[in-house]
Amino acid sequence: METKTHEIADGIYRLSTFVPEVAPPAGFSFNQFLIAAEEPLLFHCGHRAMFPAISAAVARVIPLARLRWLSFSHVEADESGAMNQWLAASPRASVVHGPIACDVSLNDLADRPPRKLEDGEAVDLGGKRVRFLATPHVPHGWDAGLLFEETTQTLLCSDLLGHAGDGPATTDSDIVGPAIAAEGMFQSMALHPVTVPTLHRLADLAPRTLAIMHGSSLTANCAGALRALAAD
Repeated sequence: METKTHEIADGIYRLSTFVPEVAPPAGFSFNQFLIAAEEPLLFHCGHRAMFPAISAAVARVIPLARLRWLSFSHVEADESGAMNQWLAASPRASVVHGPIACDVSLNDLADRPPRKLEDGEAVDLGGKRVRFLATPHVPHGWDAGLLFEETTQTLLCSDLLGHAGDGPATTDSDIVGPAIAAEGMFQSMALHPVTVPTLHRLADLAPRTLAIMHGSSLTANCAGALRALAAD
């Protein structure tokens, strides 16, 4: 597997591994996002089997020993599978997540105790600042949460607006149609009374970039894309 690296916003790197066997014939990308700051943060840990390729890609940007924080939306193989491999490779690193994820899963699963963040709580990374957003059941999972990097206005939005194919690292084209098609294929979104209000809350942040876990990152009309997904 090859993991490609692109800077999608100032100091935010997309690490992308394309797997053609998933969602044929278009295939599917699995993306992690590295925030290069005084205290670097990696959002999405990736699958355990992908750890060698992803960690090598991170090491081309920063030494693994500098990695300070790990996070992800929810407990799932592509989100958190390699969590303990990262903790072993990065002695200073800790997992950071919300109370539900910590209390239900991470206090037991993580090899080092996680740091618990309340909804809306921010972490100063030194040159970058991330705010934790509790998003239960959005995209799915009671434990779900997202991060908003405030200096670049980048929303690390996990599976939201994910789409198939091996497109460019960033796009300013409409991705809502491909995202709705992917949702029709996977049916992964949780439909819950909080789903639509949560999508509108995210749109109200007015993000400039959507760091999407599967597919290209969006760099135009990001709030409009989230509202269109809510409408659908």
